[in-house]
Amino acid sequence: MQDWRLNNTFPSESGLVRWDRFGDPVRDPVVLLHGTPFSSSIWRAVARSLAPYHCVYVWDMPGYGSSEKSPGQDLSLAALARVFAGLLDHWELGEPRVAAHDSGAAVALGAHLLHGVPYNRLLLVDAVALGPWGSPFFQVAGEYAEVFERLPPTLHRVIVRAYVDTASGPGLRPATLDALAEPWLDDDGQRAFYHQLAQRRGDERYTDELRPRYGTIDIPVMICWGEDDTWIPVERGRELASLVPGARFRGIPRAGHLVPEDSPAELTAALLAFLHELP
Repeated sequence: MQDWRLNNTFPSESGLVRWDRFGDPVRDPVVLLHGTPFSSSIWRAVARSLAPYHCVYVWDMPGYGSSEKSPGQDLSLAALARVFAGLLDHWELGEPRVAAHDSGAAVALGAHLLHGVPYNRLLLVDAVALGPWGSPFFQVAGEYAEVFERLPPTLHRVIVRAYVDTASGPGLRPATLDALAEPWLDDDGQRAFYHQLAQRRGDERYTDELRPRYGTIDIPVMICWGEDDTWIPVERGRELASLVPGARFRGIPRAGHLVPEDSPAELTAALLAFLHELP
């Protein structure tokens, strides 16, 4: 991941956002959203595979990856949905194709359903969309964020690495785990890591507000889910598919919650088929 750099910035209400794009700008746009506690780097293999066919946009949400991390940031899903709506307006993409993972799915759904942002079609991957959600660690760390922020750095490092690794079904390669954990390991990162978990604790109200609106979605939707997801069980994905008119569901075998890392080739194939209306 050492060559993954986002070279552009956007001043959002929640802090400076870093973003980039790959592929010919005249091609149909595809926008990729990451979740918690990740960054756009989880999409690197998929983004580069899509780039010969689409103009691919990636971004790190405020408080994540290379974007601004600062005390008191509003990192609620509602705020991030507003940031995403503003970023799409800045990009002037019209009706992009959107693929979103984890809490990024809640952000994409909110921008579409609450703010009227139009999409051509939407792919949701192991989506934060139906409560209750969140692992036991997620709940405890979010509730006692101020305590966890004061942990010794060596202990914090062990916790972050262990937590991130549980998102993968087969387990992450050491270099990948290093890269995913790295943004959270300095002083600012440690504070930001627990701050974003604390922000998520109040966000089930947001997904509860979205749920009655899923039946109004009138664009093509595909839902992909890692069959070995221990963060959000695959049954939740099937339930979500039943609530969205015409949604297609696809389970990804031998993948955990972090499908873009566990099975990037299979996810790319599913996404390309969906984007181009292939069987």
